[in-house]
Formats: sequence, structure tokens, C-alpha cells
Amino acid sequence: MRKAEISRNTKETKISVTLDLDGQGRHDIRTGIGFFDHMLTALCVHGGFDLELRTDGDLFVDGHHSVEDTGIVLGQAFKAALGDMKGIARYGTSFIPMDESLGFCCLDISNRPFLVYECSFSDPRTGDYDNCLTEEFMRAFAFNAGITLHLKCPYGSNDHHKNEAMFKALAHALKDAVKINGGEILSTKGVL
Repeated sequence: MRKAEISRNTKETKISVTLDLDGQGRHDIRTGIGFFDHMLTALCVHGGFDLELRTDGDLFVDGHHSVEDTGIVLGQAFKAALGDMKGIARYGTSFIPMDESLGFCCLDISNRPFLVYECSFSDPRTGDYDNCLTEEFMRAFAFNAGITLHLKCPYGSNDHHKNEAMFKALAHALKDAVKINGGEILSTKGVL
């Protein structure tokens, strides 16, 4: 059972996550930011992960703390659910078209966190979501999950589609990377 429950309380946010990597895409997500909920829903449905997530943040300031801290806690939950990572495929790559936009993700669950992120948006916001927060979420998630993450949207004109293509590309790459192939840890070092 690759599951984890993580909570984090600060003066800016209160977050709880229950994650099952071997789920069916069931989700109950409430962050207070509608578009962000939509992106996390896409992550679950396309990744096949079950997720219960509550974020109560200082949205009267803006969405930054809520989005970044959600990335931190979700990343911690992924790392905890993976345990010793024995037998996982480790790598995942996905290209996802979303109408005129193309999202690309390539990742390594390596315990060596890194983020390469390339996407420019036409507008500062999509609904009640600041588009610049996608990079903040991805950085927080990758660094707390121990993932080397390369994510980009090389073209597109609709910011909703650009975001969604990247979240779905992340979902499909993660789905492949966490698959159990059997055997030992996939590393010449013998550890990740």
C-alpha cells in the first residue's frame, strides 16, 4: 500500500493531504482557488492517484502561499508514499497536446531535486489563479518529492490550455515513473 498522510500548519497556511499512488484518480480537493483545484484534479485523474487535499490559506494576501505550500505538502506525501523506491520505473516522459498548446514533462525520481521550467503566459491570471504560481508549485513539489523535473510548454496561445497541458504531462510522467517493475532500486549506486 503506497499511501501517505501529511499535514503542515504555518501562520500562512493549514494543509492536509491523503495520497494513494495506486488509486483510481478519485479526488476531493479544496484549496480555495478554483483553477488550481482544476489543475490538481487533472493531476489525479490522469495520474491515477487518489487524493484528498485541504488547503486553508491566506488568500486575502494572494494565492502564492497556498499554491507553494500545497506543492510542499504534496511533494512530501509523494516521497513518503514511495518509501524506499525499490522496484519503481523511476523515469517518466510525456507530451500532452491541449488544443493549440503542447505540454512536455520528463522526470527522474532520483532523490536529487531539480527543476527546469519553461513557459511564458499571455496574461497574468487564469480565473482566480496567478499563472506565475505554476512554476512555484512545480518547484515546491519537485524539491519536496526528490524529483528531477523538466517541464515546459514550448507553444500555445491559451493560458488555460498551457497550464493544463503541463499538469497533465506531469501526471502521465509520474504515472509511468511510479510503476512497480520489480527487482531492486534502479541505480548503479544501489540507492536513490
